[in-house]
Amino acid sequence: MSFAGMMKHPSAFLPVAMSCGAIATVGIALALVGSNGIRQPDEGGAAHLWQLLMAGQVPIVAFFAIKWLPKAPRQAVPVLVLQALAGIAALAPVLILGL
Repeated sequence: MSFAGMMKHPSAFLPVAMSCGAIATVGIALALVGSNGIRQPDEGGAAHLWQLLMAGQVPIVAFFAIKWLPKAPRQAVPVLVLQALAGIAALAPVLILGL
């Protein structure tokens, strides 16, 4: 199975899509409020959505690793690397901007 074939499985592409959604959430929140927005006692809906998207990836990535690493490690490792890079990319703006 090729990389493209492996990425057709929901457990492969969903974490990447969720990371893209988390990046979009941060971008939209920054565009609407700005990085110097008024701090609220509650983090706000965007922060909660980002947290749900990021935390929701963990069981999906674990399922993918458990299912595909033993069967096809050469194809599974690049997908796991892509999932990790997407997660880091979604985490980076939050860490850099201190949100």
